Amino acid sequence: MRKKITVIGAGNVGASCAARLADKELGDIVVVDILEGVPTGKGLDLLQACPVEGSDVKVAGTNDYELTANSDVVVVTAGLARKPGMSRDDLLWANYEVVSGTVRQAVKYSPDAILILVTNPLDAMCHVALKASGFPKHRVIGMAGILDTARFRAFLAQALDVSVENIVAFVLGGHGDTMVPLVRYTSVAGIPVTDLLDKETLDRIVERTRFGGGEIVKYLKTGSAYYAPSAAAVEMVESILKDKKKVLPCSVLLEGEYGINGLFVGVPVKLGANGLEKIYEINLTAEEDAALKKSAAAVQELVDVMKPKLEAAAG
Repeated sequence: MRKKITVIGAGNVGASCAARLADKELGDIVVVDILEGVPTGKGLDLLQACPVEGSDVKVAGTNDYELTANSDVVVVTAGLARKPGMSRDDLLWANYEVVSGTVRQAVKYSPDAILILVTNPLDAMCHVALKASGFPKHRVIGMAGILDTARFRAFLAQALDVSVENIVAFVLGGHGDTMVPLVRYTSVAGIPVTDLLDKETLDRIVERTRFGGGEIVKYLKTGSAYYAPSAAAVEMVESILKDKKKVLPCSVLLEGEYGINGLFVGVPVKLGANGLEKIYEINLTAEEDAALKKSAAAVQELVDVMKPKLEAAAG
């Protein structure tokens, strides 16, 4: 029996996500959105692309969460996108309501699903989804580190004129300007990147990675990135549904790891059939640890702002 995947949100990220899921034949797909007709039309369009791609999955779009019943994975992309001059944090209250409401409806029909959050501000929205769903922490996972790492790898591959497949790297911390690309753990086919690029070049690439999303927003003017975010979310879905047990940087609830407690922060994790299966706690230098704590503090600020609503929702 094929797996079932719900994508909440039929906008650019959601539609791109659904298209990639269908192309990879990862499961039957339901796209749900409040906009009348939009998810239905996009779902039909994607279904009609399947014969060309040789994909035998079923794709449907709907405004009705009942059609999402018994999903194995729910990908939450719904929410407002950033516009020029906005930070991810500016989206906090608008997307709080969106994520809280959509997650409650989704888990009503799919109580055993694994939730993957894409909506910004990502780490804060993971807290909202955790409270709204009542799920254990291994079934609420945020997509951020994979996207940030992909940007880091892309820029490094450009600078070195090598295949992106040879770049091994990961980014820690919250999905924002305080993220922590770990240069010390970055290599090119096993060669430390510090042997291949000077510090000034590496610092410039790290800085561009931190503001990679904002760079795209500046060019698009009326929206934010969607091709790379959707690809990153699909990599997570694939690792879960195929039980691949990939080690990927994702936003998960830390309970003492890295000296951080009760916060969703991006760290290396193993993703398999149970969702979050292991958190890897790597050794950090004092400077790296301070950068991670600073990033976590930025997430904490948002969580503190939301705390009265989160506690009321939990009650």
